[in-house]
Amino acid sequence: MVLNNIEKLLEKYENGESSLKEEQQLKNYFSQETVAPHLEVYKPMFAYFLVNKQEQFTKDVPLKTTRKYNYKWISVAAVAVLMLGFYFGTTLGQGDLGTYEDPELAFNEFSKSMEMISSKFNKGAATVSYLNEVSKGTSTLGYLNEVENTTSIIFKTY
Repeated sequence: MVLNNIEKLLEKYENGESSLKEEQQLKNYFSQETVAPHLEVYKPMFAYFLVNKQEQFTKDVPLKTTRKYNYKWISVAAVAVLMLGFYFGTTLGQGDLGTYEDPELAFNEFSKSMEMISSKFNKGAATVSYLNEVSKGTSTLGYLNEVENTTSIIFKTY
């Protein structure tokens, strides 16, 4: 009867359904000298648990102090740098802003700028023109799918 009870407790233990009291019964059973021969394989495991329970860590654990960065001073320094930048940026940059008095001259300069930008865009578009050829090739691959569908209709495979 006791052996049958131990086997049931072992099954519950292996499924993770045993209580602490039931586990203590198992530890007590396997700490005895005589154990059923077919349960001998469990004896070293429970013996290890008993020995392991008595082990203690005796070494010192070094505790490192972590450095705390003082973020307040970093933010103060960042604000100071920004304020200096704004101050010197406004005092030194009060010169010519590149404006034109003559509207016709401004239009001519604007059109020259747009021509230059357009030529650069056209140059970039010319290097990408091969993508049209790729799209043509992929559209012809669509016809292969139609051929595959018709052959599967002709040769119905079950």
